[in-house]
Amino acid sequence: MTKYPLKDLLILKEKKCDEAEKTLKEKKEALKKEEATLKTFEEKRDEIAEHRTLKLDQIREKMDAGEAPHKLVQMRHYLKTVDEKLAAQEHKVKEQRKVVNTAEQQVEVARIAFMDRQREVEKLKIHRKSWEKEQRKEEAKREELVIDELSSSAHVRKKGHRHHK
Repeated sequence: MTKYPLKDLLILKEKKCDEAEKTLKEKKEALKKEEATLKTFEEKRDEIAEHRTLKLDQIREKMDAGEAPHKLVQMRHYLKTVDEKLAAQEHKVKEQRKVVNTAEQQVEVARIAFMDRQREVEKLKIHRKSWEKEQRKEEAKREELVIDELSSSAHVRKKGHRHHK
């Protein structure tokens, strides 16, 4: 049978499909990493927020207990520092969410590219099967013609041979 004329193209498309699959895996791994970073940032933010709540409760208790004003000023100053840390951590969380969103979009783009490549390969494989089936039919026809020619030439020889006797 003849070589499939689009074999080189099929090989190229399969290679591109493999590359697209590799890219998709890399993008998914990058997304997992960014999600883990986001989780760490959120946990740190929640830890700071919990610390802030405890300090705020502590200040209220001290005020109710009649704590000296200069002690309360120090505690409020410390609370401001905690608020700044909380705001900074919240900013980190927001920025990391943007990074995660970007990574999710990249995964989606890579997924679509991979699916497109898979479809291209599948179309070519279907075409190859159809082409091979057609080649087998044509080969069978050629063989049938050769057999018919051999049969008719044998018949002619027999006929011719009978007349000579």
